[in-house]
Amino acid sequence: MIKSLKFSICIFVFGILLISCRNNHVTTSKSEAKKTGYYQEQYRPQYHFSPEAHWMNDPNGLVYLDGEYHLFYQYYPDSSVWGPMHWGHAISTDLIHWRHLPIALYPDSLGYIFSGSAVVDASNTTGFGTDQIPPMVAIFTYHNSILEKSGSNVFENQGIAYSLDKGRTWTKYSGNPVLKNPGIRDFRDPKMFWHAATKKWELIMAVKERIHIYSSSDLKKWTFESEFGAGIGAHGGVWECPDFFPVKVDGTNTEKWVMLVSINPGGPNGGSATQYFTGDFDGHKFVPDNTNIRWVDWGRDDYAGVTWSGIPGSDGRRIFIGWMSNWEYATMVPTTIWRNAMTIPREISLIGDKGNYVLISKPASELIKLRNQSDTLNIKTQSFIGEKEISTVGMSLMQIEMLFDFKLSDSGVDSVGIILENSLNERFIIGYSTVQKQFYTDRRAAGNSRFSKEFAGISTAPYSAGHALKFHLFVDASSVELFADDGRLVMTTLVFPSQKYNSLKMFSKGGATILNKAVFYDLQKVWN
Repeated sequence: MIKSLKFSICIFVFGILLISCRNNHVTTSKSEAKKTGYYQEQYRPQYHFSPEAHWMNDPNGLVYLDGEYHLFYQYYPDSSVWGPMHWGHAISTDLIHWRHLPIALYPDSLGYIFSGSAVVDASNTTGFGTDQIPPMVAIFTYHNSILEKSGSNVFENQGIAYSLDKGRTWTKYSGNPVLKNPGIRDFRDPKMFWHAATKKWELIMAVKERIHIYSSSDLKKWTFESEFGAGIGAHGGVWECPDFFPVKVDGTNTEKWVMLVSINPGGPNGGSATQYFTGDFDGHKFVPDNTNIRWVDWGRDDYAGVTWSGIPGSDGRRIFIGWMSNWEYATMVPTTIWRNAMTIPREISLIGDKGNYVLISKPASELIKLRNQSDTLNIKTQSFIGEKEISTVGMSLMQIEMLFDFKLSDSGVDSVGIILENSLNERFIIGYSTVQKQFYTDRRAAGNSRFSKEFAGISTAPYSAGHALKFHLFVDASSVELFADDGRLVMTTLVFPSQKYNSLKMFSKGGATILNKAVFYDLQKVWN
C-alpha cells in the first residue's frame, strides 16, 4: 500500500513537472513569436506547413472527410529536438491554409505514438461508430522505449484509435495492440486501405528492410499475407513509412499499383530518401514490373512522404506530402522556436515510358490560388551566354514561383540553370549538365551550413534531356523545390541564406541557350 502510494505520488509529481515544462515551452514560444511576429522568424516558411512551435517530422494519418484534409504528424511538444512522439494535428479545406488543432494522440503505457495512417470506416466494420456516424480510424506504431533499452526485440507494436467527431477527439481501442510484434526490432509505420476486389482492409508495414502485407475484415484482427523487398530496390538503410495505392496510367485504362518506401540512410545523395515501385496487386501479393532503384525525389530534403486516403472519386487525384528534411541534420537546422516543415502538396500520376511506368509529381493545383496575379512577370524569348541577371521588379525571391522554358540550341552548351544570390555573395545553384546528363543543386555557398558537416554539397540526379528543358521552381524562406520537365524529376532542397536572396541570374556555360519564356509569380503568405 505504501509502495503504491509512493508510486502514485511520483507519477503525480512527474505529471506536474511535465505540465510545467510544457507551459514553459509554450510561454517561450509565444515570447519569441511576439518579438518577430507570428510566423515571421528567420527561415520560417510562408506557404509551407510548419508547426507553430517545437519539433515535427513524418506526416501521418492523412485522410479526407467532409471537405477537410487532415494532416497528422510526428510531434514533440516539449522541445524543438526529437523526443517522445505524439500525433500533432491540423486541418485544411484547400491544402494551403491550415488550422492547428490540439494534439490528437499522446504516448501512454504502451509507448510513444510513432507513424501510421488513418481511414474513414464508411461501413463501420470496426463497430466503433454507427451507420449514421462512421468512425475515423487511425492505426499507429506503439514504440516502447523502456523495452527497447532493456534489449527486447518486441518494443514496436501496432495500435488503433477512433474518432466520432471528425478527428477532433480520439479514443484508443481497449484491445491494443491489434498487431503484435513477432520478434523483429523494426516493425512499424502501418498504412491501411480498403481493397474493393477482396472486400477487405489491407495493411502494409515496414519490417527491417522488407514490406509485410496483412489483411483484415475489421481493422482489429490481422492476417499475414506476404512479404516484399528481398533483394529488390535500395537497401542502404532501414525501410520506413510505406504507402501503397492504385493509379491509372495517363492516357490509358491500365491501372498499376505504386508502392512508396522511405529509406534511411541510403538515399541517392546521402541520408534519407523515398523510393518507389510499380506493379500489380491481387489483395495478397505485390508483383513488381520493375526492380530497378527509382526515387520519388532526388533532392536531400523530401522524406517519409505519404498520400491522403478518402479523396472522393469525383476528384480522382492521389495527393502526396513529405517531411522536408533529412535525418543527417534535421535536429540541427538553424531554426528557432520550431523545427522542420512539410513539402508543398503534390499530385502523383504515372506515365508509360519505353515499357516502364514512371512516377510523375506535380505541384497540387490548389497552389495556383497563392499567385498574386497583380505581381506577375513574363519574360519573352532571348538568347544568353554566361550569367545574365533577371530583374523581378521588386518581387521577393524568398516567396516566389518561377517557370523557365529553355531551348538548348547550341551544341556547345555544357550546363544551364539559375542562381539565387544575395549581397553577401551566398548563392544557390540549380542546373542541368548536358555533358554529365544530370540535374544538380549546389548549396556549398548557399548560406549557413555550419550546423552540420553533412549539409553543404552538390546533389545530382541522372536525366537525359532533349533540346527543350523546363524548370518549375517553388522558393520559400528556407527551401527550393524543383519540378523538371512537367514533374518527371523532382529535387527538394533546404537552404539557409544569412540574408535573403535578392538577385536572380540565369547561366549558360560553353555556349548560348535560348530562353523561350520565363514566368514569375509572387506568392501570398498563408500564415497571418
